[in-house]
Amino acid sequence: MATDAPPPEALTEASPAQPTTEAFIATQQSEEFGELRRAHRSFAFPLTVAFVVWYLLYVLLSNYAGGFMGAKVYSNINVAFVFGLAQFVTTFLIAWLYSRHAAAKLDPRAEAIKSRMEADA
Repeated sequence: MATDAPPPEALTEASPAQPTTEAFIATQQSEEFGELRRAHRSFAFPLTVAFVVWYLLYVLLSNYAGGFMGAKVYSNINVAFVFGLAQFVTTFLIAWLYSRHAAAKLDPRAEAIKSRMEADA
């Protein structure tokens, strides 16, 4: 149900000042923002490529190296099962590494940029 009533007073007074489009463009072109992007890309891109290669290796071995993947490691556990579990371990390891990287290198830089933009607004 739409009304023509204005928003409640508490919502209009509490909203922070928004930076201008020009401020966003200037920040995006700043060296500080460039360093933030480089710090993110230098971590994210190599790990993404490595994980995709690792995943494709698993898929290709499963399709074309059935004898190898079916080899028993211990009791009823074969190489394919170990590789499959390693995919999960790798995923959680990458997530943990990224959270450490973000906390140490990305978040402080992003917070500094955000604080400066909010102060200028």
